Amino acid sequence: MTNTATDFDVMIVGAGISGIGMAAHMKEKAPGHDFVIVERRENLGGTWDLFRYPGIRSDSDMHTLGFDFEPWKHEKSIADGPAILEYLDRIVDERDIRKHMRFGHKVLAADWRESDGRWHVTLETGEGEKKHLTANWLYLGSGYYDYDEPYDPGFDFGEFEGRIVHPQFWPEDLDYTGKNVVVIGSGATAVTIVPSMSDKAAKVTMLQRTPTWMFSRPAKDALANFLRKILPEKLAYRITRWKNITLQDFGFKRARTQPEKMAATLHKRIRKSMGEDYDLAPFTPPYNPWDQRLCLVPDDDLFTALKSGKADVVTGHIKAFEKGGVRLTDDRFLPADIVVTATGLKLAVAGKIQLAREGQAIDLAQHYYYKGCMFSNLPNLAVVFGYLNASWTLRADINSDYICRVLNESRAKGVDVVEPVLTAEAEARIEEDDIFDFSSGYIQRAKSIMPKNAVAYPWRLNQEYVVDRKRMKEEPVDDGLLEFRRHGANARAADQQLEAAE
Repeated sequence: MTNTATDFDVMIVGAGISGIGMAAHMKEKAPGHDFVIVERRENLGGTWDLFRYPGIRSDSDMHTLGFDFEPWKHEKSIADGPAILEYLDRIVDERDIRKHMRFGHKVLAADWRESDGRWHVTLETGEGEKKHLTANWLYLGSGYYDYDEPYDPGFDFGEFEGRIVHPQFWPEDLDYTGKNVVVIGSGATAVTIVPSMSDKAAKVTMLQRTPTWMFSRPAKDALANFLRKILPEKLAYRITRWKNITLQDFGFKRARTQPEKMAATLHKRIRKSMGEDYDLAPFTPPYNPWDQRLCLVPDDDLFTALKSGKADVVTGHIKAFEKGGVRLTDDRFLPADIVVTATGLKLAVAGKIQLAREGQAIDLAQHYYYKGCMFSNLPNLAVVFGYLNASWTLRADINSDYICRVLNESRAKGVDVVEPVLTAEAEARIEEDDIFDFSSGYIQRAKSIMPKNAVAYPWRLNQEYVVDRKRMKEEPVDDGLLEFRRHGANARAADQQLEAAE
């Protein structure tokens, strides 16, 4: 493939974990298909290139956030951003994927045209030049949040004269040495930033409206590091990966069936760090564990910062931003030279690409997921939306593998269009399910733009990796729901196509 080609079998959108994973799978499992990766940024890595705040790290262990085909070799299982980028760079270079990448290419729109069985894609370069590429398949590895705009809770910063920073756009010139810092939020980002800033700052206060369940664990996986010494690398990785998947699955299900016992276990770990007399109120949410994603605290770093006196956790509501700090509704005043608004992400579907079919806009909220990978009545379109209760890459792996199977099946059948067909009659019988039953704000705010989910598989984004992996790998691709055809041949009538695309 040359960098001047405009026509591809597969266009992969995004050069983060999802996009790189798909490219690596295609190299191994669908080598007869050409592909291009288009990436709006000037570097690969996606989230791990965008976020530059202090302490940026994974909130999943790298034996599951890592790919199934590439062992994680570092000693730390909870990895920092630079180590993850190094891992991705190595995969790209060892598999000769970099030559397939076009950086500085932002996808604006994609229109499916049955007449030639291709997506007609409009892109914009960093210089503002519009380009047009076509691809038989569109694979969306563009993540789940808005890269341009974080969630804005609408704060009025009033008389506050200090620096205001959002973690999504961390300034390189921010010097917080000897400063008082207030970090608003209690999610994974805040829990990472607070201990990381506490070494240089005078005081870092995590201001939370509601506590979050915290899960403390070592950053190093002792079993993984032991196995790597006595077993071949890939075997050691597989065993550790299986162990972590099993433990995570057990923990999630235990939280749902025995929430009181899970809460007691989490509190026991905090008391082990903070002492038996520690007041657990700042870490006792009004909801059960795993009603929202647990926050990982590697090596007790947050609790170490709290014990040192360099960090604090305050629960309260903001009344006003005043000169020199933040006033709470109970009249407490938190001194601040810098305010970090770790208030969450703004979710986006399909990378905010304007999708269309024959010129008619596609609203994904009107379509059902198919096997957590494709969408009802939309041809040659695949997506990655990671697990809410496990690592993102687990879904990226099985989706990539599955789409490679679909590509090979299509080639064997001599067809170029594959569409999960959901008839009006079948849809009328579907019972919808709210799989996004997590109470997290970013999930609740985005429900209206999310594709639909049925109670019954396959018209859903399932949340059980072990079950999904078995189904996606072993069940036949040609399952009676996927329609395989040549473009323009045996196509449904135009009015049916338009109805499906609305």
